[in-house]
Amino acid sequence: ECSENRYSVTDACRGCIAHRCQAICPVGAITFENHKAKINSEKCIKCGICMKECPYNAIAESQPPCIRGCKAKAISLDEDKKVKIDNEKCINCGACVYECPFGAIVDKSYLLGAIKLLNESDNGKKYKVYAAIAPSIASQFNCGKIGQIVSGIKKLGFQSVIEVALGADILAYKEAKELAEKGFLLSSCCPSFVKYVEINFPDMVKHISHNVSPMIEIAKLIKKTDKTAKVIFIGPCIAKKKEFKKKEVLGIVDCVLTFEELQAFFDGMGIKVKDLPETALNNASFYGRSFAKNGGVASAIAHVLKEKGVDFEMQPEICDGIEQCKIALLKASKGKLEKNFIEGMACEGGCIGGPGCSTHGLRRRADVDNFAKQALESTMKESLKTLICSAK
Repeated sequence: ECSENRYSVTDACRGCIAHRCQAICPVGAITFENHKAKINSEKCIKCGICMKECPYNAIAESQPPCIRGCKAKAISLDEDKKVKIDNEKCINCGACVYECPFGAIVDKSYLLGAIKLLNESDNGKKYKVYAAIAPSIASQFNCGKIGQIVSGIKKLGFQSVIEVALGADILAYKEAKELAEKGFLLSSCCPSFVKYVEINFPDMVKHISHNVSPMIEIAKLIKKTDKTAKVIFIGPCIAKKKEFKKKEVLGIVDCVLTFEELQAFFDGMGIKVKDLPETALNNASFYGRSFAKNGGVASAIAHVLKEKGVDFEMQPEICDGIEQCKIALLKASKGKLEKNFIEGMACEGGCIGGPGCSTHGLRRRADVDNFAKQALESTMKESLKTLICSAK
């Protein structure tokens, strides 16, 4: 289990004569035994002054992984030394779920809901179930190629697999237009970033893009094309499980699964993805697929502005994780940010660093780049043209 002691004395303690740690402790929590400092955890108020004062850096700070991982400062220990989540501060990013090595914090699962939607579709006779997969899929699975993953998803009962990256293409056009009109904008793609702004920088909410996320955008498109469609989003983002339940978009997306749950679905159904043939996936452009990594949103919007010949110089502030978002928002709120677009991503690295990934290892930007380069449509204009033609 996690240690209850916030500060502890390591073997680096030299038992120095000055006893600075003991002298500076405001509650007398430090004593010396056999020439080594000892911290009384019952007295310690966790101020950390002793750690800063030690000339040998012999006092170490240790926090539960969930608390250390929560950049929104929504997790703390209660009087019984139990972890508690402050829902007033929580931005639903899922970092605590990812960081906890014991699985003591979990995200709500909609896997049973997905299975029900698939079963009740009667193999597509009553309605079609569409899997909308996030572009970060390129960096998530080691069990097979992307084409094999698509085949596996269809084997589960999905009638069609659509790239959310196409929704990103559509969004980039809308967000570029809004940025040029307003002159300053905060991205709306990451629901955790949006929530962080709403909680901590309410005066900046008016600058958040009025456009929906790529997930909602692609689901709207699918349901416009197929009135009876059911859409299940599959990605690395736990925050999407909160987003699709929001009042203003309720009913557009029918269910949300993480890549981790998709892997569990494969395993539960005995589907060996590596043995399946590949199914082509060609819905989106290079730029839409690049939304999966930090910097991808800004790059796509800049491309649209250039493609359409808009006389507007975009100056993006690309934030990699909530801590960088906080710095950018602080500067912007005080009029000190010399940029006109803030791309906010709660997860470090962007969506490829999402907590609902199937593997807890290195997610490589190179995988996303390679996947993006495989797009048949090199520009968003070509991607949307293909979409219009297929809709007709």
